[in-house]
Amino acid sequence: MGEWVKLTAADGQELQAYVAKPAGNAIGGLVLVQEIFGVNSHIRSVCDRYASEGFLVVAPAIFDRFESGVQLDYTPEARSKALGFIGKLKPETTLTDLAAAFKYAAEHSGKKVGVVGFCYGGQASWLAATRGEQYGMEPAACVGYYAGGIGALAAEEPSCPVMLHFGAADSHIGSDQIDAVRDAHPEVEIFVYEGAKHAFNRDVDPASYDPAAAKLAGERTVAFLTDNLR
Repeated sequence: MGEWVKLTAADGQELQAYVAKPAGNAIGGLVLVQEIFGVNSHIRSVCDRYASEGFLVVAPAIFDRFESGVQLDYTPEARSKALGFIGKLKPETTLTDLAAAFKYAAEHSGKKVGVVGFCYGGQASWLAATRGEQYGMEPAACVGYYAGGIGALAAEEPSCPVMLHFGAADSHIGSDQIDAVRDAHPEVEIFVYEGAKHAFNRDVDPASYDPAAAKLAGERTVAFLTDNLR
């Protein structure tokens, strides 16, 4: 369903992006932000699913700044390599790359654009909501799945509606982080799924996947994005 395109960020950095298009007219554009494993087959399948729901989806390969074509699986060796990228990532460069994807999504959909991200991408989606305007992005809505480190960013003010999904059994994100966002922003829609672990939407990873939580979170996300991007 999808294809690879080349984007050029505002600072001149070139990066690849996976683009999935809907069968008919798009409801809206969507920037989809990867986990720490790159724009791998799982992330591309998530893009394809959102495209099947009517969105034009762009997933920028934000690791291209360090190594092109990163597509990792979930073995211990791959996880180790993935974690090595985290220390190199900076919010300003990630947001610069998201802005290039945002521009593409806006131009090719002709509609409003939202952002959805997973794990590291969930944090990036929150930052797109709070800092996006500095980078030329005005998201119509942002969604974060199990956004790592979001508690430290809870005081930042989002410029658009935000929805967040967390697993109650997430060993990476404590309830204190969720509470920090809830206390600072009662208007943000926060859902916590009982029994769900970190990365509960990752259907190719039996150790993490929670079908019931993934299905409900997906339905909520599509409805939220449809309402805000039309």
